[in-house]
Parts: sequence; structure tokens; C-alpha cells
Amino acid sequence: MKTLKNKKQHKKEGPEKINGTLRRIEQQLDQAADKSEDSSSDYDFEVVDNESLSEDEGPPSESGSEQSEPSGNEDVVSSDDDDGNHDDTRNNRKMDGGESDDSREVIEESDSSEDEVAPRNTVGSVPLEWYNDEEHIGYNLAGKKIKKKERQNKLDSFLASADDSKSWRKIYDEYNDEEVELTKGETKLIRRLLEGKAPHADFDPYQPYVDFFAWDDSKHPLSNAPEPKRRFIPSKWESKKVLQLVRAFRMGHIKFDDKPKKESNLYDVWADDSSLAERQGLAHIPAPKFKLPGHEESFNPSGEYIPSQEEINALQLIPEEDRPKFIPQRFEFYRSVPAYDKAVSERFGRCLDLYLCPRARKKRINIDPETLKPKLPSRKDLKPYPTTCYLEYKGHKGPVVSVTAESTGQWIASGSNDGSVRVWEVETGRCLRVWDIGEPVQQVVWNPLPELPLLAIAAGQDVFILNTGLGSEEEQKKIEELLHIETPTAPDDSDKNASLISWGPDEKHGGIRLKHFKTVSSLEWHRKGDYLSTLMPHGESRSVLIHQLSKKLTQRIPYKLRGLPVSSAFHPIRSIFFISTKKDVRVYDLLKQKLLKKLEPGVREVSSIAIHPGGDNVIVGSKDGKLCWFDMDLSSQPYKVLKPHKKDINKVSFHRSYPLFSSCSDDCTAYVFHGKVYSDLNQNPLIVPLEILRGHASADGRGVLDCKFHPRQPWLFTAGADSIIGLYCH
Repeated sequence: MKTLKNKKQHKKEGPEKINGTLRRIEQQLDQAADKSEDSSSDYDFEVVDNESLSEDEGPPSESGSEQSEPSGNEDVVSSDDDDGNHDDTRNNRKMDGGESDDSREVIEESDSSEDEVAPRNTVGSVPLEWYNDEEHIGYNLAGKKIKKKERQNKLDSFLASADDSKSWRKIYDEYNDEEVELTKGETKLIRRLLEGKAPHADFDPYQPYVDFFAWDDSKHPLSNAPEPKRRFIPSKWESKKVLQLVRAFRMGHIKFDDKPKKESNLYDVWADDSSLAERQGLAHIPAPKFKLPGHEESFNPSGEYIPSQEEINALQLIPEEDRPKFIPQRFEFYRSVPAYDKAVSERFGRCLDLYLCPRARKKRINIDPETLKPKLPSRKDLKPYPTTCYLEYKGHKGPVVSVTAESTGQWIASGSNDGSVRVWEVETGRCLRVWDIGEPVQQVVWNPLPELPLLAIAAGQDVFILNTGLGSEEEQKKIEELLHIETPTAPDDSDKNASLISWGPDEKHGGIRLKHFKTVSSLEWHRKGDYLSTLMPHGESRSVLIHQLSKKLTQRIPYKLRGLPVSSAFHPIRSIFFISTKKDVRVYDLLKQKLLKKLEPGVREVSSIAIHPGGDNVIVGSKDGKLCWFDMDLSSQPYKVLKPHKKDINKVSFHRSYPLFSSCSDDCTAYVFHGKVYSDLNQNPLIVPLEILRGHASADGRGVLDCKFHPRQPWLFTAGADSIIGLYCH
């Protein structure tokens, strides 16, 4: 701070008083010079240290203030911070002589950048990362370390910020290791910057434009100079240029050639044929080019191209039209290569090809292969369908060859090669009943009527119709009357067919036993629940029989079969009967007793068939892993042929209410498909593969032997050769 005196005070002081003051200053300077250098250096060091402390830490301490205050008759020395020169400090030194003058005014004015707060850390441009592992953050002007402040943990800092209402204004300065509190003006400036506005509020970005070159009260133009004379006189340079051009036209140096240029008849022989086609017209078709010579036609080819003597002898045995025209040979020198013996004949043949062989232009259609793929809907839109194995039914000791579901969906029955038939509860997996047939079971089929819980079992040459014991008491009485039989009966045909079958009671299991003359391989109930068809795999017409349960009668179909029958099925609506042989599927009308249609799948061997609930579509499974979909209204040929399995397909089935069908194979998988049949006859059925169900293990080369859908839910039952029955749910 510098101390200034008023002009009035300078006028009152006389020359004597000024001279006395100057003498006292000279005496004090002499006394300071007499002091030792050590004491002066210590004094200077202490002063610098106090100044640095005052700059770094803010207000001086009590000891510093006591040292800075004048005591007794000591002189008060004031220094100018702006200039810092010794001459200015000497001129500003004043001696008060212990007297205090309260009328003096102390003015603090400075526009220098030195008055700004200097950074506390004076480390310079050294990266602060170097001090990460150190206890200090830099050095001050005195060379002492500036220690880092102790950091608060997150909990303490959070509590402190919760108590402090101005914590949102505080920002940590990493360079100086201190917290800086923003002022209201700075927060307003930052807020305006974040909003995309000008930093200062008094700035108007949309202030009106001031046109400095035009205003309303203008009386004089920007320049009052008169128009130059050259603007009113024709240019001499332009006249000279025009004159030069006229002379060039007259002398013939510049010509206008209106005649078109003649194209040259010469063309590049080795150019692309496209340019030749453009020159000769669109009708021109360029001749095919000769194949360029390769490594084998070199005069010194590598050893891999030269055939051995055995290979040359083998080529002589090949017909001449299939024999290669050139056999590679090796020559040591280029001049030892003889003339090509077939050169003339090949050139002559080439000439004949050029003007005798007709050439036709064929347009190739560029079709994107992706457009040929059918646009199938997403599988998510086709839910529900079975995806995962929900339950397993274990109890059989041998391969489970057949599974069937009751019409209400509460019970299922299964038959195995171990000679046992079991009834299971679907939801719990509890085994309700077990019959020991004594022979390997071929197939089990549940009666489609819910009021007749009967089970038909094919085992060896016998067919058993057993009462499962389910249903009410009234239903049980009706079933007992239906299954009651006194004496064995034979079919009322001629004597030739008297030995076809015999009806008799089954005393062991309490049902009816139908004794056949051959092994029964397939069973199928009619939709009314009173008729049952049995199939015996041999090539006679009596291999397929139809039994009536209410009258205890049997009759054979009046058709002559062409081939070995494999399976049979009733039409779900009409009186139509399907019989599949190994090569085809025959459709018969039972009322008119005639052949309606013959379906030809074109597979190696048919294994099973299934009829759509609508009755107009049939799926056929084969031993070569193919699945054929037939639309009976279209053709006798399959509408769609799928090959989902690598091994034999054992069974195929349709769902009664959902648009689903499935197939199972010996590759231990079962495929689920979406099969939508539309009521519009102009629209083809939609077939989409949905899911591959795995979970069964292979046993003796066999996989999944049978599959049936739940009658009411989109669930699938699978019977495997590993003696496990699986339930797959959505």
C-alpha cells in the first residue's frame, strides 16, 4: 500500500520540516548499512517468507501483524506494488515521527494483473499424475512442499454436503487441491451457457442491423468525386482485339468446320467384343473365344503336368472323343520344339465353326434366390405349440411301441414290448392300472366316445377290448352289457371265411378277445365308437377286417389289395376308408363299395398315414425319412414333400383342434409342424416347420416309436425305445 498526502498538507509544511525529515532518513539508511550481512539476509528471508505466507494463506498471523506494525519512532515504509522499483519506494517513504494523522486518505487502486490471486500450486506445466503417489502436490515460491489436503470419505462428504446449503456451488480444483465456491454471477453465467444463450445477460443477439452506408437523412454520397472520363470513351484495347480476330478469319487462321468427322475403319483387334458388337449392330453375336494355353502346354512344364508311361497307355484305352487332345511334353530348348501336327486341322475346324455353326442369343433371367423362398410367418405368431419336455412317464421295462390319449385328455394308455399295458394320469404321471398281456403289444387305441372308456389292444394274433374302469356307475353298467358275450361267435359269411376270426370272452382281464389267423399290426376306431378295424400285414383281401362291437360281427372289405397293407384309417366325417400299402394309399367308399382315389407318394416304403380333421388332406410318412402332404381336391400327387428326418419315420399324427401335425423317427427326434388348411379352395395350405423335440435315447437302433397329440391342449406325447413316455408342452 502506498501512503499519499494531500496537497494542502504539503503547502503547510515548511522547508525546514522537509529538510529534517530527509536527515532522519539518511541516518536510518546508514544504520541499516552498518548491520552485518547475516542479519540482513535473515531479515530479508523472513520478510519474503511472511509475504509468501500472506499470499498463500490469506490474512497474516498475529506475529506477522506485530512485526509489520511500526513501534515507537520507527519509520513507516510504503512500497508501490505496481512499479516495484527502488526509486519509487524511496520517493514514497515518509517519516511520521510517531505522530498520527487521521486526515490522510488511503486509496487502493491498481489495474495490474499482479493483483489477481496467484495459483497456490506453482508446479508449472508438470502433469499432476506424477504426484498421485506423493504426499504433496507441488512447491511454493520458497521451495517448500505443498502438502495435499486430507480427503474426506464419501460418507462424510455426503453428510457435509447435506448440511451445507451451498454445497452445490462448490467445485473441487484439482490443480490447486482446494474447493472453490462459485458466486451467483458465475452460476448465472454457467446456466446461460448450458441453455445455449450468451454469457452476459445484457447482450442482445437480435439487435437491429445498422447500415452504416445508407440512412434516411443522408445528403451526400460516400464519394463526391466526379465520374471519370474513361467511362464515356470506347476502349482502344477492345477495338484492337476485335481487329485481330477479323484479320484471323480473313486469313483463314480460324476456320468453322461444319462437316462431321469421318470415323476410321481401323479398330483394335485385341479389344473387347462389346465394342465390335456395337459397331456391327445388335444382331451380331460374337464367336466364342479359344481357351488360352495353360502350364501344361508349355515347352518345359513342371513334372506334375507330365504324365507317366502308364497314364499314357491308360489314355489310349479311352474312346477318342473322350480322350484329351493334347498330352504335355518336355523339351530342353525352345528351338527343339517341333511343329504342331494338328495346327492346320484345328484352324480349319475353327473357320468352319465361325461361318457354319449357328449362334443364338439366349437371355438369362437374373433372379434373386431370396425371392424364390416362400415367405413364412414368424414362429412367434404361430404359438401355441409344444416346445419343451414337461413330464416323463416311467414304468415300462421294454420299448414303448404305442401311446394313446383318452377323449377328455385326463388319461393316456401305453403298450410295450414287455407285454404290459399301463394307464397313466396325464397331469400327475401316476400309473392307475397295469395289464399283463403276456405277448409283445403292437398297438393300443382308446375309444373316441367319452361315455365308453374302452381300450383296444393288439398283441400277437389277439385283439383285446378291455374296460378301463373309468366313468360313472351308469357308464360301467352299459359297458358290462356291451362286453358281455356268452359263446364264441364266428362271422356269418360263407364257410371259406369261417376261420377268419372268433369272438370270445377274456376271463383273465374281463373283456372281449378277438382271435385272428395272423398277427395284428394295426388298430383303428371309427368316430362313432362302435366299429373297429384291424390290419394283418399280408397280401390278401381278408388282411383288413372291420368289427362291429354292438352286434359282435366281423366282415372283410370287398376290395382286392395290390400290395402289402401297412396301416388303415377312417375318414373323420364321411364313410370313407383309407388303406395304405408300401407303395401307395387307396381311398375306398364304404357305402358304394368302390375305389375313389389312389394317392402316389413316390417314396421307398410307406410307414404310416394320418387324416386331417377336415378330411380333405392326408399326410404320409415313409421309411426314407420323407413326409408327404396330399390335398385330395388337387391331385393324386403330393402337394408338398418334406424331408425332416434322417432315418425312418415311424408315426405321423394330426391334432384334433389346433393346426398342428407331427412326425417321429428313429433318429430320436419328433418334429412339430404348423399345417393351416383354409376354407377358401383357391388358397393352398400353409405348412411351417415349428420345433424339433429331443429327449429320447436310442435303443437297438430305434428312436421315437409313436407320437400322439393331446385331444384338447397343444401337447404332444411321445413313446420311445428307451421305455420312456414324454409329455411336451408349450
